[in-house]
Amino acid sequence: MARFIVVGDVHGCSAELDALLDRVAPVHGDRVAFVGDLVAKGPNTERVLRSVRALGAEVALGNHEKKLLDARAARRAGRPSPTKLDPTHERLLDQLTDEDWSMLESMPLWIDLDAQLRVVHAGIVPGVAMSDQDPKNLLHMRSLSDTGEPSSKWGPPWGARYVGPPHIVFGHNARKDPQLHPFATGLDTGCVYGGALTALVLKQGSVPPPPSARGDVLVAEPARRAYSDYGGPLVNR
Repeated sequence: MARFIVVGDVHGCSAELDALLDRVAPVHGDRVAFVGDLVAKGPNTERVLRSVRALGAEVALGNHEKKLLDARAARRAGRPSPTKLDPTHERLLDQLTDEDWSMLESMPLWIDLDAQLRVVHAGIVPGVAMSDQDPKNLLHMRSLSDTGEPSSKWGPPWGARYVGPPHIVFGHNARKDPQLHPFATGLDTGCVYGGALTALVLKQGSVPPPPSARGDVLVAEPARRAYSDYGGPLVNR
């Protein structure tokens, strides 16, 4: 039976992506999607982009793709980048191909795999229609205050307060373990920081099982090493 395969934040970790795909073994009829942040921080963004294109996979726009696109636009206009770039972003600005840039430019803010399963990079504000969501929140949010205000800071996770449908699969908030909420699954397990690259694998037409059983549909490939400094150990913030 055809599957949905959704992969967490890759951040240039090409060896781990190759190993994860070998384990999951996508076949014709499977639909493969990524939560965004394919780029930067890790060792081989260019190879990751080629692999994802070869799969014919879909990718939700991540904040690091947006950062590169904004920096490129600013450079072409003779302006400084609107956000701070690290050396990996600076290198990619010079080395990505036209095909790579076209790929980044084509990434949508979210992907509906079907009526029951949506992929977004960071999160959504519960109770707000997708057409009314602030793109900044879709790319950056991690938490919600007690009054429902979205924030990019660590705090009460937005997924704990979201009630579907659809079930939301997201990344961005690197943690030691996946976030397993009744109607949301967070796949960023910090591969680039020495954690793991995690995928959700479901039969098409099904929904993720309850949190207590969701481990049965998750596949994790351990990082070969830490490629970037997280500023401390990965924890379940």
